[in-house]
Amino acid sequence: MAKPTGPRAFLIGGGLLWAASQSVHADSNLTIRAVIVAPPPCVINGGSTLDVPFGNDLLTSRVDGVNYRRAVPYTVTCNSPANNALTLELKGTAAAFDNRVLMTGKADLGVKLFANGADWPLNTVVKFTYPNFPAVQAVPVKRAGSKLTGGAFDAAATLVVDYQ
Repeated sequence: MAKPTGPRAFLIGGGLLWAASQSVHADSNLTIRAVIVAPPPCVINGGSTLDVPFGNDLLTSRVDGVNYRRAVPYTVTCNSPANNALTLELKGTAAAFDNRVLMTGKADLGVKLFANGADWPLNTVVKFTYPNFPAVQAVPVKRAGSKLTGGAFDAAATLVVDYQ
């Protein structure tokens, strides 16, 4: 038997397509419920820059990740947080020699952080319950085997408080 050709084949195919499209048509209602939570109403250091006072007398030969460890003097004021489960994060660029350490203006020098005495890798969160903020410390570290040169150094990062 010969197969239909021309306009007749087109009409048969079109009729099947029309029938198939009629069987998939359906209506449904969609309900979406959500609660939008704004960032916690907290202010870090009164909105001003946070400085860690390492001092002016660091000896390059004594920078070893232990010496010169200093408390990071930060304050956080939260007005009516939605809940007390918060996180603290230090966002910044990692040193080329260690991605857990904050980069400084000197290639072989970085700043290592601690939260409540434990290592706090850069760009990770520390969970805490408000108003018990973690004690934060920083210490200069150098690339293993490097010899530091003298002079001032700086590092930049952003301290973030957020909900868990």
